[in-house]
This record gives sequence, C-alpha cells and structure tokens, in this order.
Amino acid sequence: MIALYLLIDTVLSLYVWLLIASAVLSWLVAFNVVNTRNRAVYAIGDFLYRVTEPALRPIRRVMPNLGGMDISPVILILVIFFVRNLMAEYWPRF
Repeated sequence: MIALYLLIDTVLSLYVWLLIASAVLSWLVAFNVVNTRNRAVYAIGDFLYRVTEPALRPIRRVMPNLGGMDISPVILILVIFFVRNLMAEYWPRF
C-alpha cells in the first residue's frame, strides 16, 4: 500500500512540475523570447499542451474572465497540493 501511495504522490508531483513548465513556456512564447517555429520548442510546447490542457479546460470554463490573466494552473496546483496532503493524512499506514 505504501508503494502505491508513493507512486501516486510522485505522479502528482511530476504533474505540478509539468504545469509550471507549461505556464513558463506560454509566457516565453507570448513575450517572443522563444519561437515556436523551432521544432524542439514546438514539440515541447505541444507535449505540455496535450498533457495539461485536459485538466485545465474544466477550470477555465468555470473561472470568470480576468482580462487575459489565466490563473487556472495556480488553482490546479493548489488542488493537487490539497489532494496530496489529504492522501498523506488519510492513507492507511501499516
């Protein structure tokens, strides 16, 4: 049971880092620091979009428009931290 808990905790932790990387890359593209015509940047951006967008889309639908500011990654990260803390507290320990 502890191995399953550690696996889920690690996957959630990695997903938080993917959310952060996706947000940073979107800022870098928006400010023209990196160019999406570069194949490596495009591949990384496409991967991050495909991995994070299914979880962010429902949050974006519920959130009001904040004038171009997207805080859905922050909300999702807070939810993931809450789930991780909840699991740590209530997961059966042997």
